[in-house]
Amino acid sequence: MIIGLPKETKEDEYRVGLTPGSVHTLVERGHQVLVEIGAGIGSLISDQDYREAGATIVMHAADAWAAELVVKVKEPTEAEYQYLRKDLLLFAYLHLASNRILTEKLLASGISAIAYETVQVASGALPLLTPMSEVAGRMAVQIGATYLLKTQGGRGVLMGGVPGVAPANVVILGAGVVGTNAAVVATGMGAMVTVLDINHDRLKALDDRFSGRLQTRYCDAVNVRQAVYEADLVIGAVLIPGGRSPWLVTREMLPKMHAGSVIVDVAVDQGGCVETTWPTTHSHPVFEVDGVLHYCVTNMPGAVPRTSTFALNNQTISYVVCLADGGLASLQNNQALMNGLNIHHGQVMHSAVAEVFGLPYTSPLDVLVA
Repeated sequence: MIIGLPKETKEDEYRVGLTPGSVHTLVERGHQVLVEIGAGIGSLISDQDYREAGATIVMHAADAWAAELVVKVKEPTEAEYQYLRKDLLLFAYLHLASNRILTEKLLASGISAIAYETVQVASGALPLLTPMSEVAGRMAVQIGATYLLKTQGGRGVLMGGVPGVAPANVVILGAGVVGTNAAVVATGMGAMVTVLDINHDRLKALDDRFSGRLQTRYCDAVNVRQAVYEADLVIGAVLIPGGRSPWLVTREMLPKMHAGSVIVDVAVDQGGCVETTWPTTHSHPVFEVDGVLHYCVTNMPGAVPRTSTFALNNQTISYVVCLADGGLASLQNNQALMNGLNIHHGQVMHSAVAEVFGLPYTSPLDVLVA
């Protein structure tokens, strides 16, 4: 199969879809990999690194997109819509539930699109979302600590406090991968940490893991309000696989929060779990509503691309090999990839995406087997 690796076009996105190691794996299996010139520069991967791995360097994005399978990190941007076509298989983060325009473009093109974030194994785990959730969760606390500085517009609170002075109060909404990794860093910095979730097993696991170094609370409206009103830093870490995140922090709650407190809404890719969330970029990452700073960058791990690219490829390469070897037919024997199929030949193949936009849902099993 011919596999294309275009350079990312999303603003401030420095990750790349394949490492030289992944390219070498594909080439050894008889596949051809077309890498757009400069695709890996942001992750400190040179064109020569790709050449030595067996790739062919192409001069234009259109050349990479002309492949049978395109592997990316982030969703196609407006500049890339022209490359979408019916005989193309796209493998990338898509986050369609918060992007109706992209959903409509993919449907109209007839493309087959598999989303990293909805590839789901039998246990319910999301293996291709996990590495970036680990990165984003850890980054969220570092970023929150930065914006709590008075010089950055925050409350002027030190995360770990000092002897005789209380540490920062950090509230984490969601006890999944993002929330757990945020808790690791926040407790490590000495903050007072509270994690809320509706899954009792997750709360129990955190309670056991941290041995009393954080508090866990059931995530209902009353507990969320009480926690958020006392917080210096709120981290939104709620995930509905493939679907839009629910609003746990509403607009009317903001005036009751501390002036200069900070919200880092990691759930922004799926619409955010804070009503006042709207997407920002690394160049312009924050905005203020009712005295509360909001950090809502949609590609947080893109700021640490070297770490993120290699962490992502550790998980994606086995699935890329499966698609390269067998194309769409390989989904019939790989339920995780089948779960990842969001769009196919003008039809919505993921129930959560269909529900968000009120579109008809088609079972991928029925279509692909037929």
